[in-house]
Amino acid sequence: MLAEDLPLTATATPEERLEQLFAAHHRRLHRLALRLLGDVEEARDLVQETFVRAARAIGRVPGVEPGAEAWLVRVAVNLCRDRRRRQAVRRLHAAPLPPEVAASDEEAPRIARWTVRAALRSLPPRRRAIVILHELEGRTTSEIASLLGTRPVTVRWHLAIARRELARRLLAGTTQPETTP
Repeated sequence: MLAEDLPLTATATPEERLEQLFAAHHRRLHRLALRLLGDVEEARDLVQETFVRAARAIGRVPGVEPGAEAWLVRVAVNLCRDRRRRQAVRRLHAAPLPPEVAASDEEAPRIARWTVRAALRSLPPRRRAIVILHELEGRTTSEIASLLGTRPVTVRWHLAIARRELARRLLAGTTQPETTP
């Protein structure tokens, strides 16, 4: 049996509960954080901060699944959003590749990955999380709504807006973010 399949024990001490939560969810949270942030170290920091928050508020973390996972995902997404807000002033956005740059056949996939990642990074954190959870992790809109504590219609709305923004940015050859979420 995998650690992710272990049920949370209601009679466990707070330390044991935190250990169970970590064993069950840290890999998935790290994958999500890595996709949200695009940097391994930033993703590790975000997961660590998520579990620090869980440790400080272990009594507020639901004792059953999928509530515990949803709580952790919401904390991780909110932390990512907060990080983005703090870094927005400091971070210089990567300039789009000039249209006159012709890529060789071996460079084309690398440039395409860079372009898509840059376009994803330019989305607001909530939309980026929804796109990543749906398109890259294969979650349904109902699952995403449950994880983020929202309604499926809201997830579908964000997904539609994000797809439009991504298409526009990719077709225009720009990955600069908009000022409105």
